[in-house]
Amino acid sequence: MKVTVLFFATLKERAGRASLPVTLDGAATVGALKAQLAADLPALAPALPTALVSVNREFAFDSDILRDGDEVALFPPVSGGSLQSSVTAPTIFRITNDPIDLDALVAAITLPTTGAACIFTGMVRAITTRNDRDAIGAHETTRLEYEAYIPMAEAKMKQVADEIRARWPAVEGIAIVQRIGPLDPGTPTVLIACSAAHRDTGVFEAARYGIDRLKEIVPIWKKEIGPKGEVWVEGTYRPTEGNRVG
Repeated sequence: MKVTVLFFATLKERAGRASLPVTLDGAATVGALKAQLAADLPALAPALPTALVSVNREFAFDSDILRDGDEVALFPPVSGGSLQSSVTAPTIFRITNDPIDLDALVAAITLPTTGAACIFTGMVRAITTRNDRDAIGAHETTRLEYEAYIPMAEAKMKQVADEIRARWPAVEGIAIVQRIGPLDPGTPTVLIACSAAHRDTGVFEAARYGIDRLKEIVPIWKKEIGPKGEVWVEGTYRPTEGNRVG
């Protein structure tokens, strides 16, 4: 049985490659694949206990059975395109190298019945102080480099949008957009926008939920680059069986 293994962020650096074809004996599990990778790529072994795994773009776990031709991705916990829309409930989810156009995105999720929109946008911070909630402490950033497992990221963005609609049925339009590539300080990196008929129908809570959930389950990572060097920023959230769809 053969599978294709994809590596992202720190896992890619440890493996020294972006992908690797792997031959497995018989009916192998995700755990068996990880054990084989640890033996074949010793530099990768220390990162495997905390690495997240997806099989065919859905979160997977050590006991899951692999099949011939599976696409397996290994990546660290996420750090913080395509266009899907409908006339009645416009939904946009996109990974892009292009600048984020806030006005165009808000217009795209505005219906004749829309009277409110809540927008969150994150941006590259040049100076992180000691009071900031940042795992690597006070530092200066000259550039961020974002990387994404794009097909899975888009699928998980749609999952976030579906979760928002399940929790806040009054939300009309949703936009979730993440920019990737090298970005300078002051550059918008991500946008979450929700529209509704009125401001008291959950748009504030929905937008907050959207950015928090994106940073949990959407496979996007960033590398901090500054005067003292560079470091991948990894999250701590561990997906569970409940994070799988279907």
